[in-house]
Amino acid sequence: GINLPLKDTFHSDPYVVVTLGDQKVKTSCKKNNCNPVWDDELTLALKHPNVQIVLTVYDKDTFSKDDKIGEAKIDIKPYLKALEMSYHQDLPNGVKVDKVQPNRDNCLAKESCIIWENGKLIQDMTLILQNVECGEVKLQIEVIPKLLSEDAFYIA
Repeated sequence: GINLPLKDTFHSDPYVVVTLGDQKVKTSCKKNNCNPVWDDELTLALKHPNVQIVLTVYDKDTFSKDDKIGEAKIDIKPYLKALEMSYHQDLPNGVKVDKVQPNRDNCLAKESCIIWENGKLIQDMTLILQNVECGEVKLQIEVIPKLLSEDAFYIA
């Protein structure tokens, strides 16, 4: 997290909930930190192409309901396109499969590339939190093709 706003009088205790369809995963909470480094690995299975990944940042409160700090959405269509482009090719590591520009369907702060690395797609990105005066979240998404079902792959 970068420059997250204070939600309590003196500090924030942020954590992130990542939602994909009906799946939810959560990071650890970082006490007294407006620039937290979570370094958590969260895994979701994508089974439906028409959903978005939603990151919601909360401030943990002890005696009341946790405060919502902001949220950001990630469009998964570029991953589906990149998977399609790379699926039957023997790509070398480090190949740029696609570039994603900031637009109304995502919360990207700047252009971000999807890279083929060790049999998976990787994208480093910075997302601008919405519905809040400031704050960004840096993250890396890995799309890992799995043969659990015809349409499923993992996002880590």
